[in-house]
Amino acid sequence: MDLRKIKKLIDLLEESNLAEIEIKEGEESVRLARTPRGSYAAQPMMMQAPAAHAPAPMPMQSPTEAATGGQAKLGTDLPDGDIVRAPMVGTFYASPAPDKPAFVSVGQAVKAGDTLGIIEAMKMFNPIEAEVSGTVLKVMAESGQPVEFDQPLFVIG
Repeated sequence: MDLRKIKKLIDLLEESNLAEIEIKEGEESVRLARTPRGSYAAQPMMMQAPAAHAPAPMPMQSPTEAATGGQAKLGTDLPDGDIVRAPMVGTFYASPAPDKPAFVSVGQAVKAGDTLGIIEAMKMFNPIEAEVSGTVLKVMAESGQPVEFDQPLFVIG
């Protein structure tokens, strides 16, 4: 695909309220999506490099949470492992569309950078990606339900 066409698609995405554009010409396809930070990412559908992630900001803790190492907030029903938390307030979706299967399920192996789900915030769909490789031990959010900032969504072990 010609770079001038891709540039025009980027300009179109920038000028519109669209969160994502996907164009297919024969066997070639290009997908442009807005990232949560407001920049743009152009990714060929066949090659996706894992995105670099900044560490999640630490939430404020109550004295009880600080004394228990945060366990008062998490509860005792979380298995040991890396907890993937919501980076923003929004609506969580486990699949790309209502008629599509979930991105991941319990027991599924994932690699760092794999999409686990999406959060819709202000009509923007933001992918939630695994920060570590491992197995999904628990899915703690229900599709279509609102989530809070820093809410645990997944446990990966």
